[in-house]
Amino acid sequence: MHQVDVRSQSLLSGRKGLVVGIANEHSIAYGCARMLRECGAELGVTWINEKTRGYVEPLARDLKATIQMQMDVEEAGALEAVFDAIRQRWGRLDFVLHSIAFAPASDLQGRVADTSREGFMRAMDISCHSFMRMARLAEPLMDKGGTLLTMTYLGADEVVPRYGVMGTVKAALEASVRYLATELGPRGIRVNAVSPGPIRTRAASGIREFDELLSEARRRAPIRREVEIDDVGALCAFLVSDAAQTITGDVHYVDGGFHILA
Repeated sequence: MHQVDVRSQSLLSGRKGLVVGIANEHSIAYGCARMLRECGAELGVTWINEKTRGYVEPLARDLKATIQMQMDVEEAGALEAVFDAIRQRWGRLDFVLHSIAFAPASDLQGRVADTSREGFMRAMDISCHSFMRMARLAEPLMDKGGTLLTMTYLGADEVVPRYGVMGTVKAALEASVRYLATELGPRGIRVNAVSPGPIRTRAASGIREFDELLSEARRRAPIRREVEIDDVGALCAFLVSDAAQTITGDVHYVDGGFHILA
């Protein structure tokens, strides 16, 4: 049987994809972008605002990203502008990696029962509906098929202490993956979610007592080590590749086996 080397320069040669969600060199999205690039993909990279641009732009240069743009999914027309640039520059798109999530701190750190309407709607819009919007905009550019990936977490399926309202939002995101996979499958577009274990990122800093969460995962997971962004990147490279051409509509864990424990 042919074995796939996810670090092969030829694995994704000729593929063109958009990576959304890089905040700094510790971001899951950056680990994924770096692996996708090492496997031969040409990338487009976005940053959310001028504040993060200073961190992301040097990384985009290192990745030799041919499309580099600011994009705040809450800003009217920003998402459409990025896909217009992709259409003009590339004329097509092979994959999208969506790695953005947000909830106001007051809602994220409180009880689900106390979540504000405004906070919930904003968390759902940024963390879930933006993926649906990207799918709609990507579809006409994926006339020969493609891959849509998003990031989720175990808290979508189980109650994870201190994960709060984000668990409900990620549950909606996982449901969206299943529905999008069903709708877009006939066009050859695969849709999957990747569920990493706890990783030290800027986003994780918003979760109360995150160090305890990380320590528990490291102590209890069958593979006794922390998950790294490169681990997530390797899985994403596989899911984008032809080796995964019949895999769609599912959640793929990269957490050292933690999710199998009672």
